[in-house]
Amino acid sequence: MRKNTHLYVTAFAGGLTSLAVELAAASLLRPHFGTANLVWATIIGLILLYLTAGYLLGGRWADSSPRPSTLYQIVAWAAFFVGIVPFVAYPVLVLATPAFENFDAVMLGGSFAAVLILFSLPVTLLGCVSPFVIRLAMEDVTSAGQTAGRVYAVSTAGSFLGSFLPDLLLVPLIGTRNTFVLLSLFLLTVALVGLARSGLRRLLLYLWMPVVIVLLALLLRGQPVKPAADAIYETESSYNYIQVIERKDGCRQLLLNEGQGIHSVYCPDQLRSSGPWDYFLIAPYLNPPPYSPDRVESVLLIGLAGGTMARQFTEVYGPLPIDGVEIDPAIARVGREHFGMNQPNLNVIVADGRYYLAHSDRRYTIIGVDAYRLPYIPPHLTTAEFFRQVRDHLTDDGAVVINVGRAGDDYRLVEAMLATLLQVFPSAHVIEIPYSFNTIVVATLQPSNAGNLLANLPSLEGDEFLYPTALAALANLRSTEPSQVIFTDDRASIELMTNALVFDFILQRE
Repeated sequence: MRKNTHLYVTAFAGGLTSLAVELAAASLLRPHFGTANLVWATIIGLILLYLTAGYLLGGRWADSSPRPSTLYQIVAWAAFFVGIVPFVAYPVLVLATPAFENFDAVMLGGSFAAVLILFSLPVTLLGCVSPFVIRLAMEDVTSAGQTAGRVYAVSTAGSFLGSFLPDLLLVPLIGTRNTFVLLSLFLLTVALVGLARSGLRRLLLYLWMPVVIVLLALLLRGQPVKPAADAIYETESSYNYIQVIERKDGCRQLLLNEGQGIHSVYCPDQLRSSGPWDYFLIAPYLNPPPYSPDRVESVLLIGLAGGTMARQFTEVYGPLPIDGVEIDPAIARVGREHFGMNQPNLNVIVADGRYYLAHSDRRYTIIGVDAYRLPYIPPHLTTAEFFRQVRDHLTDDGAVVINVGRAGDDYRLVEAMLATLLQVFPSAHVIEIPYSFNTIVVATLQPSNAGNLLANLPSLEGDEFLYPTALAALANLRSTEPSQVIFTDDRASIELMTNALVFDFILQRE
């Protein structure tokens, strides 16, 4: 095995790069196409097809030209194509932004397909590596199984490492574009060492490759991931592409991934957002009267984002204890730096919302869940079991309020969430947010009716935020029948439903 050491290093490098490229591809696409399960399924499926083609091609190639120099030329070209993918893809991806804004399905689908086709060359060539290494490492047919097993074990070990590197280390530290560059240079180093062993002359023929990759990286350094005239900040995290937009009036918006939803707003001189966040503050007034603001003692926000609601709750109710749960630490940092999320009464918790509830014994007057955004809805935060955990963390007069998306007049997701909530809570109420795709659903621990909000209005008179918000909520209360669909941990068909909603909405606009 010792004389074949570099062959096994090559198998390791090929396995690492192939899986790392797959994950980096998702990061490359998410600012323009998001991270819906359909995007992931397409990436994984096509990468597997390209690898399949590579295995077949590599086996035949190895039999027709069983020489190390051939293998390392294949590896060199695979590495080079990996390195140029983000630069070639950039102008194509830029076309996807107006296509999303205009719901141009043809342009959107064409951009998506074109970028994924770019991966066909490098990934197919990477698929050639393992069968080629097996052919070259084979010394005796009687040990063929052992040799093949060793090569695939080494390659899979590389893939194991490659599954962690992009999202957990490289993309957050150096960005997606430089992740491709680094993977390319790593694989090129392996290839060039192999070519050097085959002869100096052959090595010299490929020395231009790393030079081109490095020059591209240097010349295009500082190029925004996703150009936007009013963007003041962008970054990539393990979870999201994050962009901060500042409008001409000085208000800021937090956009994630493809940017089709506003996750937080911050206007320094204005508290009201005119969005769904305002309505979270009036949730407890659906309780039986009399209910006054002084009874709101603590708040939990799951899906803190940039802290829009934390600021509102603090300004309206005073410095009451607020626990804000946000799974992405980069978003929490952006909230502090760009959205004024520095309230001393806010305790920021970087964790998954359900995990936090499972490990907390605190109880809250209001629990707000703002973690749903079509089509990115965490299934485990939509189930009856989850809402039982929420119920167990509410005070006796507590309320849970959730922000649910809809597509135009299609309320099937709202109706399913209402049905799920009613499995746990005695009463739930639907408030439509005008001029948006958002609907607020409030569930109370005590039996309640929509008329309670009107009855509690006198206790809100004089409050410049709560009183007009309650009036708006009254005007937009929507009588909604719960559906027959109930989400559970065992069967949460949330992604099937959200995909159907998105497709139906796009087709209606065509």
